[in-house]
Amino acid sequence: MPRTAIVNYHIHSDQRQAYHIDAGGVEGEIISPPHAVTEIAVHDVRSDANVNFSSDSVGFFKATSQVKGFEQDNEWQSAYDQELSTLLKREIGAKEVVVFDHTVRIDDPNFSRKPARNVHSDYSREGAEQRLITVLGDEKAASWANGHYAFINVWRPIENPINSAPLGFVRPSGVIDQDWLLIDLIYPDRKGHIMGLAANPDHEWVYQSRMTPDEVALFNIYDNQGKPSVAHSALDLIEDTSLTIPRKSIESRTLVLY
Repeated sequence: MPRTAIVNYHIHSDQRQAYHIDAGGVEGEIISPPHAVTEIAVHDVRSDANVNFSSDSVGFFKATSQVKGFEQDNEWQSAYDQELSTLLKREIGAKEVVVFDHTVRIDDPNFSRKPARNVHSDYSREGAEQRLITVLGDEKAASWANGHYAFINVWRPIENPINSAPLGFVRPSGVIDQDWLLIDLIYPDRKGHIMGLAANPDHEWVYQSRMTPDEVALFNIYDNQGKPSVAHSALDLIEDTSLTIPRKSIESRTLVLY
């Protein structure tokens, strides 16, 4: 049986909407556009949903890491990047992997990077093509653009199993083009954007309950040959109300060449 959870969908508007990140120069301060707070049914892939990366653009994998701490000194990064490269080559058939960004999130009001509680995907086509150049440089980006490349997010719990605010995903089969809208991200020193998702009763949500640090979710956030991007969001859902362990996770953005 599916669980119920709360998510914040985006809302279509006549005007372009935006998040103001680190508003007023205050790290972690966010001014958000309007959201539609929505109760959803969400299926747990451990028991009642058959999900795999090839058909759903999201998959869940056992992936024990030798890295146990993700401190700001970044001494762990080289070893972890190599682990992710090996994982992506083994599980989704990547020929080449570039790991270019890591974000630790903690569901704590005093931590600047909290779980993202809006239904979105990370890149539009324009944003992905520009990011390809930024990460690889003009010459290598042009070479990759002639082949099949994708941006893949690798999401892993840190320290403890996830008890609250798990990451949920919308299966692409229930999403239509009209559900997507472009949302600006306005920082003090730059501007970007994401793809927000508006509510649709045909959306089918999935998650994996009580994910551990030995497990990861791989999900597509842009594919230049049309494999669908996966809308995702932290879910307002608690597994065990007697526990107060905050959700800690690391998400790693990667570029893969097939």
